[in-house]
Amino acid sequence: MKKKELENYKNLLLKMKANILNGGILRSQEGLTIASEDLAEDGDIANSVINQEISFNMKQRELIKLRNIEEALQRIENGTFGVCEECDEPIKAKRLENQPWTTLCIVHAEDKERENNKFSRVA
Repeated sequence: MKKKELENYKNLLLKMKANILNGGILRSQEGLTIASEDLAEDGDIANSVINQEISFNMKQRELIKLRNIEEALQRIENGTFGVCEECDEPIKAKRLENQPWTTLCIVHAEDKERENNKFSRVA
């Protein structure tokens, strides 16, 4: 991959990282606590628990994305960015533009998703 392309991906990843860190989802405590007035009604407690679950899942998704971005930035530094970890072929630019932290070409990403879906149906 050309140096200019790598620099563009690095800037994209750094922008995505900044958006996550400055977006407030990771810092927000909203939805993670149950107010004392919500403890009186079973429906209110259930609603609060659902809100907690949603907030937790959003934070978890953002943390995973942040970790993936950090790993992609490291791959840029060590020269392995944009190469499929399964077949060692270059990952297409369109895929990298949409998901610059990816480690798999579209063929292997689809294979992995099918495998994950197969196992999730069994469990």
